[in-house]
Amino acid sequence: MVHRMASPSVVVADEPGMKTLHFYLLRQVLAALLLTVAVFTFVLLLGNVLREVLTLLVNHQASLGVVAKAIALLVPFVMVFALPMALLTATLLVFGRFSADQELTAVRASGISLLALITPILLLSVVLSGVSGAFNLKFGPECRVAYKRLLTQLGTEHPTALLSANQFIKDFPPYIIFVGSVEGDTLHNLLAYEMGTNGTDTVLRPVRIIQAAEATVSVNPSNQQVSLFFPEMDVVQADKMQPGTLADYTLDLNQRPTQRTVEAVPLTDMSFGQLMTQYYDCLRLGLNPTPVMVQMHREIAFSFACIGFTLVGIPLGIRAHRRETSAGIGLALLLVLAYYGFVVLGQAWETYPRRMPHLILWAPNFLFQGVGAWLLWRANKR
Repeated sequence: MVHRMASPSVVVADEPGMKTLHFYLLRQVLAALLLTVAVFTFVLLLGNVLREVLTLLVNHQASLGVVAKAIALLVPFVMVFALPMALLTATLLVFGRFSADQELTAVRASGISLLALITPILLLSVVLSGVSGAFNLKFGPECRVAYKRLLTQLGTEHPTALLSANQFIKDFPPYIIFVGSVEGDTLHNLLAYEMGTNGTDTVLRPVRIIQAAEATVSVNPSNQQVSLFFPEMDVVQADKMQPGTLADYTLDLNQRPTQRTVEAVPLTDMSFGQLMTQYYDCLRLGLNPTPVMVQMHREIAFSFACIGFTLVGIPLGIRAHRRETSAGIGLALLLVLAYYGFVVLGQAWETYPRRMPHLILWAPNFLFQGVGAWLLWRANKR
């Protein structure tokens, strides 16, 4: 026996009806997903395109073909962020309309549970998590590096960018320097390891560790001497392990080589394989591997965002009970901001290993998946 609902698009029967219903719902989510992926990709591309790519075209530094190549290289990088956000928005929109049009009531009246209804959507989220993982672990970072290399070839990078963020800089021996972030000439969350040997041991190890919340970089134009000025810094001698504090201290670095023998890639732009190599290099040299671990865990944890966003988006879309697209997008943006708050916190603490910043990156996944499962359980019981 076939039951026809109030909506002419929903036909519920036993086995054939379930397949029809699953196909209908999956088609609605995929259609909304394609639209929202396009919208979020365009929005995320817009900032880079207006700031960097279109400037090349206006200043006649690049042809239209080179600009198109630069935009194409940016797409896999922004897909890392666009895909989870688009899936969250799509589930909110589809299930909001599904509930507002009383289609969900009709389905439940026919004896179909909510969990049986959303099975293909949950499977879709698992598949998209795999796709997101490919973008996070490999394609996104590689395309980002290729994009930056293209800009470098066109001469758009600032020539005085001596100390870049999120990478171990080995251009100033005997120091290995890590910078958390850069604002103009100001460096934040800086770690500097002075490398040396201990007695007859010829293996380089840290003999002095410098940590500072802030430092200012300057370059002497006459001899290209690079200096770091520290308003305050903590210094630890490796042999004594007794920390001390210095104020208003200037550290002079060796002159920067005219050309790097190996292209330096920031940790945030490294693929997972490169991060693994960097992690073992840190262990071999006795460096703190926490910044590398933060990026490794970020790439893996963010790959599972599609599952958590789907688990939360379905019951919230049902509860919102609205057809308006603006309401769904607004709610999606609030959830995304909450999720990224943990990511920003974890990366801000990457130079503080005692705070376990790499584990903080998993908190939004557990939170969204736990809350989403609980909301689904409640919605299924109604």
